[in-house]
Amino acid sequence: MDSDHQSRQHHGAVTLGRAAPAGRSAVYIAGFSHKNPIPAACRIGPLVESGCVLGTDPATGQLAEGIEAQCHHMLDNLRRIVEAAGGNTGDVVKVTVWMKDRTQRPALNAPWLAMFPDPATRPARHAIHAPELDMGKLIECVFTAYIA
Repeated sequence: MDSDHQSRQHHGAVTLGRAAPAGRSAVYIAGFSHKNPIPAACRIGPLVESGCVLGTDPATGQLAEGIEAQCHHMLDNLRRIVEAAGGNTGDVVKVTVWMKDRTQRPALNAPWLAMFPDPATRPARHAIHAPELDMGKLIECVFTAYIA
């Protein structure tokens, strides 16, 4: 190590980390927002990663009542987010779902099968038991999409 580094002396500006990659863009949709200053998703090149997608009704911005309505709105919000990123549901690679009660998976499977009817092209899905979901949330998800 050179003497400047050994003595912890630096000359000029010190950069921590990297600058944001060129082409990174935040994705927002009407009627859906987070309480914190984060977008619904972020896209870099063909890769789209979502933030937490909830079962909120875009007309009211409020969490829907009941597991069936939350599942419907969550998947509709997923669709709207991936479309706002320039893709469609055929570009979704994986969905990770957190459920307060995993025995309610049939409420998720109905709109899931409507959105992804072809078993040969359906994205991967993982459901995690999350009894700690709060504020009336019964389900939430994140997704990864690849928009070629």
